[in-house]
Amino acid sequence: MLTHRLALVTGGKRIGRVVAEELARAGADVALSYRSSKQEAEETAARVRDLGQRAIVLKADVSQPADCAALAADIQREFGGLDIVVNMASTYVSRPLAEIDEQAWRDDIDANLSSAFHVTQAMLPMLRARPQAHIVNFTDWLPASGRPGYTGFVAYYVAKAGVKALTEALALELAPDNILVNAIAPGPIVPPPDLDAEEREEVARATPLQRWGGEMEIARAVLLLVTTGFITGETLRVDGGRHVR
Repeated sequence: MLTHRLALVTGGKRIGRVVAEELARAGADVALSYRSSKQEAEETAARVRDLGQRAIVLKADVSQPADCAALAADIQREFGGLDIVVNMASTYVSRPLAEIDEQAWRDDIDANLSSAFHVTQAMLPMLRARPQAHIVNFTDWLPASGRPGYTGFVAYYVAKAGVKALTEALALELAPDNILVNAIAPGPIVPPPDLDAEEREEVARATPLQRWGGEMEIARAVLLLVTTGFITGETLRVDGGRHVR
C-alpha cells in the first residue's frame, strides 16, 4: 500500500514501534525522531530495516520549533521528501491542580499539543510537494468524547482536546494542498508499566469489549488514515467502546 512512501514517526517505542513496523511492512521508509529514548528508536529502526525498508533515527525535541526545522532539513537531505507524518510524541503526567505551576502547564501543552503543530509546520514544504500527503495526530479518547473523565489531568486534557481542534483546523486549511489530516484517540491500548494486575483487570472490565486493545489496533488505524483519499478532519476513537458506556 505504501511502496515508495516516506513517513515520519515522532516517538519510536511501545506503540510507536509497532506503528513504524507496520508502515514498513506496507512498504514505507521510516524516519524516527526521539528526544531521550535513543536506544528504543535505534531498535525500532533495526526492525524497519529487517523488513527491507530504509530507516533513519534523528534526535529532536519536537516541542521546540528550531528542533523541528532541523528535523525537516535532515529528512529532506536523507530521504529527499516526505509523504506521511505521524505525530505520536506525547507525555502523560498526573498533577493535582494546586501543583500545576506555569512551567508544568507549559510542559504539558508543549509536549502534547504544540509539538504536533511545530512538526506539521516544519514538514509542510515537503508534504505540499507531494500529489497527496497525510498527517495523523494523536489525541485521547476522553477529550475526543467531550469529557475529562479523571481528576489530576487538567493540562493533559486541555492539550489533547487542543489536538482534536488542531486536526480539524489543519484539515480545512490544508485541503487545497490535498493534505489529509486526521487524529487517533486511543483508549485502553497498552497498560502503563506502573499498573498492577488488579488495576489492569479493572480497566478491562470498564471497557465494553472487556479487554485492552494492543498496539496493533493503533497501527491498523494509522494505516487506514494514511491510505485514505477522502477522510479528513476526523478523530477516530480506538477505545474498545469506552465512549459509549
